[in-house]
Amino acid sequence: MSSNPVPIARESVLKAYELIKDRVHRTPVITSTSLSTIASTPTEAEQQNADPAPQINLLFKCENFQKIGAFKYRGATHALSRLSDEELKNGVCTHSSGNHAQALALAARERNVKAYIVMPDISAPNKIAGTQGYGAEVVFSGSTAPEREKVLKEVQARTGALFVPPYDHPDIMCGQGTLAVEFLEQAEELGKKLDILVAPCGGGGMLSGVALACHTTGTTVFGAEPSEGGADDASRGLKQGSRIEIVKSLTIADGLRTPVGVKPWSVISNKEYVENVFSVTDEEVKKALQLAVERLKVLVEPSSVVPLATVLYNEEFRHVLRRKAEEKGGSLNVGVVFSGGNVTLARLAELFGGK
Repeated sequence: MSSNPVPIARESVLKAYELIKDRVHRTPVITSTSLSTIASTPTEAEQQNADPAPQINLLFKCENFQKIGAFKYRGATHALSRLSDEELKNGVCTHSSGNHAQALALAARERNVKAYIVMPDISAPNKIAGTQGYGAEVVFSGSTAPEREKVLKEVQARTGALFVPPYDHPDIMCGQGTLAVEFLEQAEELGKKLDILVAPCGGGGMLSGVALACHTTGTTVFGAEPSEGGADDASRGLKQGSRIEIVKSLTIADGLRTPVGVKPWSVISNKEYVENVFSVTDEEVKKALQLAVERLKVLVEPSSVVPLATVLYNEEFRHVLRRKAEEKGGSLNVGVVFSGGNVTLARLAELFGGK
């Protein structure tokens, strides 16, 4: 990557947006009266405690309509836009199970640069096909981080390609954060300034970028992640006061199985940027996914709906919402990021038992 990365700051996200806005989709923001009503309805536990019900107005940023079907295209495009022809002469490479793979493949093709992508051999067939369809050379590896990295080093030795990391780099973080620049603008256009923004957290590139974009704007940022099998490394890391380096999980939210990177952690662990991170079970993710498809009529992957599941089902976070709503006069505008839609109908049928 660039030997001169952008500073980790809000101004860098704003500059990134100006740099790439003509090359990315300004993805839609949608609202839903029915989902806002569900979010505003007290849960059984809240009813028992006689807690006041806040009015939650939900707004959804649909990055499933971004190029390659996910937000990752923003970071890859920004990263490559800051590299010279000399730096790109031998091509670019990375390791990814899917969305970053496709994003880098397309961004490289648009720069007429060769891309070499190391993908675990258990990657979803549609994501492998998508990566190859954008012209990348796919090299398969085992599924663990050490196995991926070993194969990546072999690719670099053979090709001299420049490594573009999936999330642990300021250029990637700030590129991903451009979605929040749009989100804040679009909410204002709808007459609904965002009080809260909830974004998913895997490697932390998007959550940290979103937090940078929202810093000093009056919008409070929270992270959301799956709890299954220890994939809640960000929330556990915040509680213990240090970054967790290894995650081994087979959560259905497969895009969020990665531990938070070093540079994203420097932002996520700072409460001035991210107030907290909450987690939900795979069953709660499935319930949220069903609501997104049936009520919003949008096709999203399981990782995308982890923030929605957090808003609807995490009792600790719902307590935070009630408290903040009281401070705001009883009503909150809550932004939810849908990170991507790269899921097949066969996978959805499998998740829901063929029903």
